[in-house]
Amino acid sequence: MTAAANQSGRRPTTSRRLERAGIRDVAAAAGVSITTVSDALNGKGRLPDETRSRVREVAERLGYRPSAAARTLRTGRSGLIGLTVTTYGEEPFTFTEFAYFAEMARAATSAALSRGYALVVLPASSRHDVWGNIALDGTVVIDPPDQDPLVSELYRSGVPVVSDGKPGNCPVTAWVDNDHEAAVLGILDHLSEAGARRIGLLTGTSTDTYTRLSTDAYLGWCERVGQEPVYETYPAHDPAAGALAADRLLARPDRPDAVYGLFDPNGTDLLAAARRYGLRVPEDLLLVCCSESDVYAGTEPPITTLSLKPRRIGTTVVNLLIDAIEGVDSSGVASSDPVKGTRLFPPRYRTASAGPPPGTLMPTELIVRASSQRRSPRTTVSPPRPPGET
Repeated sequence: MTAAANQSGRRPTTSRRLERAGIRDVAAAAGVSITTVSDALNGKGRLPDETRSRVREVAERLGYRPSAAARTLRTGRSGLIGLTVTTYGEEPFTFTEFAYFAEMARAATSAALSRGYALVVLPASSRHDVWGNIALDGTVVIDPPDQDPLVSELYRSGVPVVSDGKPGNCPVTAWVDNDHEAAVLGILDHLSEAGARRIGLLTGTSTDTYTRLSTDAYLGWCERVGQEPVYETYPAHDPAAGALAADRLLARPDRPDAVYGLFDPNGTDLLAAARRYGLRVPEDLLLVCCSESDVYAGTEPPITTLSLKPRRIGTTVVNLLIDAIEGVDSSGVASSDPVKGTRLFPPRYRTASAGPPPGTLMPTELIVRASSQRRSPRTTVSPPRPPGET
């Protein structure tokens, strides 16, 4: 700033550009009261549609954004919702290590922003009291294990929780999940139809419902068809442990001729283990894994994957949570649409007679590639002989 500018008392032009329009500016430009501006922007009051539209146009033109502090005072809400994975307890876990969590978090972030909320990704535990330092309107918890202490604490605090995964004994407001039993049975039948006679499983040691329901479905299928179960378990948050489990599975004396891996890295782990043991895929070993990664379309051979549709789930859980926070329908009766028009009461409004929390099941998709299909025997066709040649 120059001395002349200081002496004149005028603020520089750049300062005026940095100033944010306030509600008084919008009211003055639109020729209405501050109360009318507030009602128009918040969908309240009995205003003519023309007035409401004019106020919103002026606010947009001026770049007006309501103050977060003012909104908190007015509504009692911070505009922040949490997202966390508690399946692995205090073990270190990074969302981006698994394509499912990365896709789900990306969709959840977009859904939150579209409804005026910000998504905060939080660790299940920390030496800092990050949960106590952030005022959350609600939280999405991915795959909570039974008796999840974090979910129980949020419940006691009156914070609504929607879980990505059936919650077991956890007191959540609502949940969204896939039909894991049906998905696993479909994969096992697919492998059987491709010629598999001994199907193995790579599964985890955690107690979340995805792992438990998928493993139970496999064990039930084995009992039904008369096959001895062939499976290995490992802590799914540890990539190195997954490679070791894949090696153990293919080193067994009762080695399977087909394997389904529940977790993202299992496809590449099993493919590498098969090569170490001289097994050809798919001739000697059929492979399927659950993954959202497009890497598997380019492996040799391409690996069949089960998609849990995490983008759809991420969008749905956030909309359910915000509906619970805001109370979309005062009647408290869920509509046929699981996302819009549903009133979900936060836990503090629930009673023992309210019954289990409402749940929504999402479809899965099996993307069939070469790794789970036996190649047809190669047929050699001799060229036609010239006439008269014997």
